[in-house]
Amino acid sequence: MGRARLARLHGIATSYEPAPGRTVHVSDDTVVAVLAALGVDASTPEAVRTALAAHERTAGRALLPPTVTARSGRAPRLPDLPDGTVLRVGTEDGAVLGAEVRDGTPHGGTDDPTAPARLPLGVHDLRADAPDGRTARAHLIVAPDAVPAPPGRSHGFLVQLYSLLSRHSWGMGDLGDLADLAAWSGRALGTGFVQLNPLHAAVPGAPTDPSPYRPSSRRFPDPVHLRIEQVPEYALLTGDARVRADELAARARTLREDVLDRGGLIDRDAVWALKREALELLAAVPLSPGRRAAYCAFLAEQGRDLDDHATWCALAERHGPDWRGWPAGLRDPRSPQAARIRHDLLDRIDFHCRLAWFTDQQLAAAQRAAREAGMAIGLVHDLAVGVHPSGADTWAQQDAFAAGMSIGAPPDAFNSRGQDWGLPPWRPNALAGSGYAPYRALLRGLLRHAGALRIDHVMGLFRLWWVPEGRPPTEGAYVRYDGEAMLSALALEAHRAGAAVIGEDLGTVEPGVREALAERGVLGTSVLWFERAYGNGDAATDGAATDGAATDGAAAGGAGDPAPASEGTVAPARILAPDEWRAGCLATVTTHDLPPTAARLAGDDVALRARLGLLAGPPERERSRAAHELREWLGALTRHGLLPKGVRDEEAVVRAVHRFLLRTPARMVGIWLPDAVGDRRPQNLPGTWDEYPNWRLPIAGPDGRPHTLEELAASPRLHALMRELATAAP
Repeated sequence: MGRARLARLHGIATSYEPAPGRTVHVSDDTVVAVLAALGVDASTPEAVRTALAAHERTAGRALLPPTVTARSGRAPRLPDLPDGTVLRVGTEDGAVLGAEVRDGTPHGGTDDPTAPARLPLGVHDLRADAPDGRTARAHLIVAPDAVPAPPGRSHGFLVQLYSLLSRHSWGMGDLGDLADLAAWSGRALGTGFVQLNPLHAAVPGAPTDPSPYRPSSRRFPDPVHLRIEQVPEYALLTGDARVRADELAARARTLREDVLDRGGLIDRDAVWALKREALELLAAVPLSPGRRAAYCAFLAEQGRDLDDHATWCALAERHGPDWRGWPAGLRDPRSPQAARIRHDLLDRIDFHCRLAWFTDQQLAAAQRAAREAGMAIGLVHDLAVGVHPSGADTWAQQDAFAAGMSIGAPPDAFNSRGQDWGLPPWRPNALAGSGYAPYRALLRGLLRHAGALRIDHVMGLFRLWWVPEGRPPTEGAYVRYDGEAMLSALALEAHRAGAAVIGEDLGTVEPGVREALAERGVLGTSVLWFERAYGNGDAATDGAATDGAATDGAAAGGAGDPAPASEGTVAPARILAPDEWRAGCLATVTTHDLPPTAARLAGDDVALRARLGLLAGPPERERSRAAHELREWLGALTRHGLLPKGVRDEEAVVRAVHRFLLRTPARMVGIWLPDAVGDRRPQNLPGTWDEYPNWRLPIAGPDGRPHTLEELAASPRLHALMRELATAAP
């Protein structure tokens, strides 16, 4: 009983319901392990009593929680404070506001910080001084009611950048290709945005994990995406450096031809080896005075976060990519040994800072190209749900991460083993204690050059399934986060960037989460094949859990990224009519974790999973189920006047399902770019690793032949689809 109470006090659910009417209790061993990861010893009855007593003493003396939030125009959410308590707020701009508590309510003059109109947006310092001598300081986050709404209604492309090769790419799609896609599609097709896969920095060293959802750092982008020739210093190369750069470009041409002309897979390690050597040449070129000033400004703006990231990169070159195996003195970024090595590695640290700057500049250029082409939104970046346990973020922010824990999903009716994604979670108490500083910095970095942000597994803003290291996913527990604080930080940073926010909320979502997200203006994600009226009339089933937690229903992709619940996991139900869809969403036909539409129409998706042994039942049953669902959809398209009766032409059906999306009230409509040219290969096949080339395929046509960006721009099939969408768009 005491341990369960201690768990509840720290936001840990001691049971959950994987299905209505079925309760699963979390084991004592799991509760002990999760509490330990939060810095609480509950290993023995005496330790539990001690921890409870310590918590009660701390709670009894605390005047303020570590972080207080307020919405614009509303008073802060303050606990009960004793009369005579003096409150002071030091705002971001240097102003000081004050008030005194009388009769349980703060009172002040024109500088009363609890007067809603007096609190500017921002993260401020709040201090409380009680008459009994107690004092407290807290972070005060004042945020808008909601994130910015998308400007009007728009449609755009969804694309995995690495798969978008042009005849200028060095073996994989890059930021030059992104800028060209944005400029062309905005001007010629009237698109409003391009949504990308996460461009987070990968863990260096071959073999590189190709999944964009297991990065080393979410704070900085990966320089592997650079277009080398568009770095200004490239034009200044002379002599041997220029000769060597030309040789590298020739080798890159071979890599590109291997993928585009000889059926090879995208090889990130080979691409990075060439780009890294080229970047060494570019970093040796002296910067012009103007470029030097811009670089110094970037360094000052990014501060310690960039220095830590670049230091980790430099140390990884010397000691390997897993900092947990480095010499003991280097595992702590604030140790004297780390300080000394920073001095010794100044040149290498500057090199990696330079790469971050180059990448930032090309991201800015891509967003600028999108807006100049008339895109209302431009780039939509993707925030992965976590980071690699051995990467730069976990080294630099060790106090913020729960060591020995991994996030995932619990067992449910459709996945009896549960899932472990191999990504360490943030500690909610550490986030609150810092005023959510790591989270806010992460958001600022992603929103620097974006018109919108997609948040993968957005339910993680409220709670996550923690799995103790070495244990199966069945032995995990839900840990609660302060959803109001997480959404307030998000609303503040999105407001400052003028960017909309999309939450990936596929699968089973705990009651109240979608409503809380919608209230703050966060769009959801709706995928055509899953939009059916289930028992509760919603497009996704709701789960419940005791102690404030709930099941996710999300499946982990084969390379470690959370993905939507697998097809066929929910009993068939009535297809929702277009006017039954929610308006606050990004509507799509498919995603990177699902079969392209052409594959679904041809039955290739079932055949592929059967060949790899991934089907839940006999192949005949799965084929029959898929065929039945397809017939239902074809019938629905005919009833809505989008497809002539009896027409089964692949291109006609692809156009029809996209026109169906435009019949919905969805604020944003996404077109999976491979769908536009008839690609039949999924970019990621959840549940596979080496069995399938996840995250390594270029965009291709129906015959599997890769399509370059130049070919996409000239594709009759793509233009036919986009013409219909332009005509159908309201």
